[in-house]
Amino acid sequence: MTDIRIGHGYDVHAFQEGDHLMLGGVRVPHDRAFKAHSDGDVLIHALCDALLGAAALGDIGRHFPDTDPRYAGADSRALLREVRQLLEEGGWLVGNVDCTVIAQAPRLAPHVESMREHLAADLAVDVSRVNVKATTTERLGFAGREEGVAAHAVVLIERA
Repeated sequence: MTDIRIGHGYDVHAFQEGDHLMLGGVRVPHDRAFKAHSDGDVLIHALCDALLGAAALGDIGRHFPDTDPRYAGADSRALLREVRQLLEEGGWLVGNVDCTVIAQAPRLAPHVESMREHLAADLAVDVSRVNVKATTTERLGFAGREEGVAAHAVVLIERA
């Protein structure tokens, strides 16, 4: 029997003053920024949690705590590459990833392909194994009120 596992991740960050958001490793122009210890890339943080969860390796806070000054302003793409390395050391390969960003603004459609390419590169998989979607909440809740952004990620990993 093939050893496969599914993982799910979720992350959210509020806004603060700024001029861009980091999402999927892409600098997205916006009139605000994420309030976060690292670069606040909710998409990559959700993806890291999904991967770590699928491999039963805890969560992103366990590996990269926001109380550790080494991660202040950290590039989330570097964290994702570290997570991929942990999975590889445990004998796991990424099968596919499916991510959803929930944001009323900014409009993300023009950036989705670049996000997919960055994530695929960091996970060392073909871009056809990476999906990124964006949706709004029809102005409902914190995302609809443009107070922040959330992201979900679902992954499939398999034994190497």
